[in-house]
Amino acid sequence: MNTPSELRYAPSHEWLSDDGTVGISDFAQDQLGDVVYVELPEVGREVQAGETVAVVESVKTASDIYAPASGTITAVNEALAGSPELVNGDCYGEGWLFKLDVTAESGDLLDAASYEAANS
Repeated sequence: MNTPSELRYAPSHEWLSDDGTVGISDFAQDQLGDVVYVELPEVGREVQAGETVAVVESVKTASDIYAPASGTITAVNEALAGSPELVNGDCYGEGWLFKLDVTAESGDLLDAASYEAANS
């Protein structure tokens, strides 16, 4: 499992970077299988940690994506509209989902080692 140490992880498999970028973990994209569609939130939307903000659909299932922190959506990854498979190919890079102007982090975010331990 690829779990970059500079990120923090929600138990629901979202990751959060220091600059507010959010995506799903390598573990999550592997469990989902081939991603075929991503429904992203609207820029400007205010969200609370734990709130459903997006949906990722794969050939297996649809999965809700939760905000790992409270804040305002400042950007969404428009490239996913035409290439949702970026989530599978580069979940920590080109396959990011949205960016947040974080006002408060969730208290249950895990470091990489704790996230891996919880999902091994």
